[in-house]
Amino acid sequence: MAVSGRKISDFNGSISVGSAEDFEHSCVPCLSDDQHVEAHGFCVDCQEYLCKNCLHCHKKTKASKHHQLLDIHKVDKHATTDQTSNICTEKCPTHRNEVIKFFCPNHEELGCTDCMTMKHKACDLEYIPDKCTGIGDSEEYKEIMSNLEKKLEEADGISKKAKERNKEIDTWHDEVMRDIKKFRKEINDHLDTLQEKIEADVAKRKSSDKQEVDAVLDACAALTSKTRKMRSNLIDFKAANQNVDLFMAIKRTQLKVQSKEAMQAEIVLRKTKTGRFECSKALENILSIDSLGTLTEYSASVASASKRSAGPTKLLTAPARKSPLSAKEDINVKTETDSQPCVISGCALLSSDKLVLTDYNNKKLKVVNTSLKTVVDEKTLNATPCDVIVLPEDQIAVTIPESEEILIMGTAGQLTTSRSIKIQRRCKGITYHQDHLYVACVLPNCILILDTKGNVKNIISCQDQTDKLNYIELSQDSQTFYISNGLGNLVAKFTLEGELSAKYSDITTPRGLLVLNDGSLLVCSSVNNSIYRLEANFKQSQQVGTGLFQPLSICCNHEKSEVYVGGQGCNQLKVFSL
Repeated sequence: MAVSGRKISDFNGSISVGSAEDFEHSCVPCLSDDQHVEAHGFCVDCQEYLCKNCLHCHKKTKASKHHQLLDIHKVDKHATTDQTSNICTEKCPTHRNEVIKFFCPNHEELGCTDCMTMKHKACDLEYIPDKCTGIGDSEEYKEIMSNLEKKLEEADGISKKAKERNKEIDTWHDEVMRDIKKFRKEINDHLDTLQEKIEADVAKRKSSDKQEVDAVLDACAALTSKTRKMRSNLIDFKAANQNVDLFMAIKRTQLKVQSKEAMQAEIVLRKTKTGRFECSKALENILSIDSLGTLTEYSASVASASKRSAGPTKLLTAPARKSPLSAKEDINVKTETDSQPCVISGCALLSSDKLVLTDYNNKKLKVVNTSLKTVVDEKTLNATPCDVIVLPEDQIAVTIPESEEILIMGTAGQLTTSRSIKIQRRCKGITYHQDHLYVACVLPNCILILDTKGNVKNIISCQDQTDKLNYIELSQDSQTFYISNGLGNLVAKFTLEGELSAKYSDITTPRGLLVLNDGSLLVCSSVNNSIYRLEANFKQSQQVGTGLFQPLSICCNHEKSEVYVGGQGCNQLKVFSL
């Protein structure tokens, strides 16, 4: 059993003989004040050497007057005989005047006589002086020493791991900071490129407009010179009474006055219009972002595994994309009147719980209630519909390639046809923005822009850029549009002026398109039976949705965070969580 306090053997030789005076033992209390005073006695209870003054005080102090005090000459003899003594000397912390003499095995508590009488009267107690004999050679002592050694080894092992972890954290921190700075540099470089491009466009526009204005100034200067000369001639002829010459000059001048040189110059001047810079809405939205990226979960097990394989855990920066889609459920869209398997070539969101679908195979429009998970309305058409888009005032626009027309239909109550817009082109994909329809057409390939009344506003030729257009989607800022070309394995981005600004050709048979909030695209790949996510910079893509059957069309319900995908020859509308 361990006993608190210092043993006599600990003091023998602990104080150097003649450290300040030539005596064998110094008073321990006086040593605490850096005074070397010869000891004249020893307190067995306190296990301390005492000088005359301290010995005298020890006998008078209430806390120590009952202690066993020895003369200095009897100390060595007592130490020799008491080194293996079974005398209990440790005071009870509860009863200060009592010595701990008992151990209760039932409660595993040490205590004095008062403790055992009050708390352990019914327990089978062990008297320490009887039990401690030979304790140093017992199995209990060996076991506890072995356990202590294990504890020391555990502490040492954990200490080594902690030091290694410290290094890993430093390395991890350095790599994270490097990744953050690298990502920030990529952003800065990209913004610099965009700035250089638009500044070049501004400079080009300025140069062109300046040339036009300079030409107008030259024309005006020439016109002014000719006019002044003609006026001077008329004045001179009149002053000289040269009526014949004046008559002919007047007639010639009248013809020249009626010329439209000044008007033509003004028309040229009107073409040079100034404007202002409007920032990209997508980039403007960046200002509302409150984080540059996120940190991956950093755990001890992951860090250890990483160190064994490829280094410490790294920062998950913004370029590292997680899959945005997770499969949720299927909705059966086949009805009793369908004669063929469904081909859902188009889909659009009517309301928070309703979709409108185009069933190409069955020549139908279908309204699906996503809450009830069933078709609640359908309308058979005279020709096969391709794509559909929702318009204001409970209307939809449906492309009919076979009859080269766009049907404008009402959706309040049952589906009804309002009117038809003949476009004399095979129309495929369709989208809508601010009272304008954007239609992907083939034969010839072009993007047709018209208002909802059917008036054509612009035709953008795509003959040189793609083989066969399928679907079209506008960017969030409506400054560019995307088209998919299933035959050419191409997804392309155009400006509204028809300039090809980017293209991507690593997705097989791209069909339906959906723009996400971060500017990236979800692309249906019918041959691969998958959905791909194409980065906004058109540099890379990743597969994010599988288990589909030839997906063709896609739309989103942001309120429910759901994405709906229709396929070819598949009677199920796939629902994903976004």
